[in-house]
Amino acid sequence: MALHAERLSLHTAELGYPGRPLESAFFQPLTGARISGKTRTRSYRNETIMTLSNLTDIPGVRRIENLALPELQLAAAELTKPAYPHEQIYGKYCTLEEYIDCPPADVFRYLADPTTLAEWTYSLRDFEPTETPDLFISYDRVGGGNTKIFTRAVAHEGAMTVDYHCAWDQGDELWMIYLMRVVPAELVLKRSGSVVTWTNCKHPYYEQNPFPEAAPKDRPVWVGDFWPFFYAGHHVEMQNLKAILEHRHANGLPIIPEPNR
Repeated sequence: MALHAERLSLHTAELGYPGRPLESAFFQPLTGARISGKTRTRSYRNETIMTLSNLTDIPGVRRIENLALPELQLAAAELTKPAYPHEQIYGKYCTLEEYIDCPPADVFRYLADPTTLAEWTYSLRDFEPTETPDLFISYDRVGGGNTKIFTRAVAHEGAMTVDYHCAWDQGDELWMIYLMRVVPAELVLKRSGSVVTWTNCKHPYYEQNPFPEAAPKDRPVWVGDFWPFFYAGHHVEMQNLKAILEHRHANGLPIIPEPNR
């Protein structure tokens, strides 16, 4: 380790950075700029544009101008581990992704129709429109036979994003947000098909039901009870999505079943 530190120190000096302790600056608060020259600003449409010197004055900003590459490499090694606690990775956010051998336009069109959730999700069934435009009611079987879930799909074709705004029991505040994006695999993997990403954020309501009066009597669970298993459950559903779309695309079948059209 001492030899490694010496090499890092020498390499830092070669790059034009003064020698610094091995306690990486990656973990230290920045108290000021290390770039010579006065802070400069210029006005543009009544806004102040930050110059390079301003940026390095901001605590926590680490750029090559004030953090030597060897220090960043050391910090990256310290942060890279063979295993991570589940809570560290999925405590606040839950993201997963999958390749699907189906054209992006078809994947987007399928996801943008919220009634297809009755096919590829594990437990959402019996979708019906409500009196509110674009809002559907269905039943989430993991909450018991009479747990209602309200869903609205917010889709943007240009960006190929589909966000499901949902809530158990009531449709006035749709706080369970499922963020999905379809990426042409040709762009990112140099192959045909699609890459789908899916993210959930841990909204405070997952901790405690804010609408207990709307819940079915004697229901033993709340949707937030399942948060520790969101990745596992969503993985199962993502594999359902992949299997359904790849099967229909490979066999020339309609991507969206006739009753859903």
